[in-house]
Amino acid sequence: MIPRRTFVRTIAAAALVSLAGTNVHAETFPTKPVRILVPYAAGGAVDVLARTLGQSLSKTWGQQPVVENRPGAGGIIASQALTQSAPDGYTLILVASGHPLNQFFYPKLPYDTFKDFTAISEIAYSPLAIVVSKNSPMKNLQELLTTAREKPETLSYGMSGNGTSAHLAGELLNYMGKVKIQAIPYKGGAPALTAVIAGEIPMSVNPLPEVVGQLEGNAARALAVTTAQRSKALPDVPTVAEAGLPGYDASVWWGFLGPAGMAPELVAKIHADLATALKDPVVLTALEKMGATPVGNSPREFDAFMRAEAAKWEPVLKEANIKMQ
Repeated sequence: MIPRRTFVRTIAAAALVSLAGTNVHAETFPTKPVRILVPYAAGGAVDVLARTLGQSLSKTWGQQPVVENRPGAGGIIASQALTQSAPDGYTLILVASGHPLNQFFYPKLPYDTFKDFTAISEIAYSPLAIVVSKNSPMKNLQELLTTAREKPETLSYGMSGNGTSAHLAGELLNYMGKVKIQAIPYKGGAPALTAVIAGEIPMSVNPLPEVVGQLEGNAARALAVTTAQRSKALPDVPTVAEAGLPGYDASVWWGFLGPAGMAPELVAKIHADLATALKDPVVLTALEKMGATPVGNSPREFDAFMRAEAAKWEPVLKEANIKMQ
């Protein structure tokens, strides 16, 4: 039998070796390309942000991240794929505001919203825009609301999926404007905006990164932005509150998650690398053009923020009784 003192020393030594191995792994990470899952279609806000950050991260990592679009089910398909990945940092996901809220929309998720993920950092946040085609007869938000009231349930809006920030912003418009504009889910914000430009639907709600280019090209017009303050990217576009619904305020945010069980040292390494990317002038310029404000908070702060978002929206969503199949 091994003496107790010798046994304890053996266990302690093994623990130190294990910890040292974890530190070495974190210090040398990555030794191969990192996969960044994007829960929405190519060309959308999350996709644009993932690719912009990927270019900067490649300088630090010496490896070009692989951005993989997994659209569908409000982000659930990509999120489930992440939970089935090894917690080694080589598969991450860039989620949007709807991630902590899907639990209130769907009767059953294939994962636990918090237990099955490792929070790494909130990256940025941005207003959304209410957009119509350049040929739309609706010139401002008041005209849109008047049309919706005079012709109940004849208008619809495109958005990037059930439970997303665009969906929530649209439903808040319905609630506060006392109108009923039907939500039409797409596999991403870009396809929804394309449908507006093509005249297939009268309007869409999009994060600013998805619309700035089209607005600059005069393919579409923004009637309002959804945050309490105007966006620096669209200084001439009024807020929804200014345009007729005082107190209205909604935004979209994006953040990185990993699978549950990631080593704290590895999480700290990836968080530090993301913080470095958020100081990259190229990234900052891109965020400013997108109308987004960088955040870069800690893993603990990001986890607390997502839990607060869930607590804030739960009673609102239960009252609205929006359920997905």
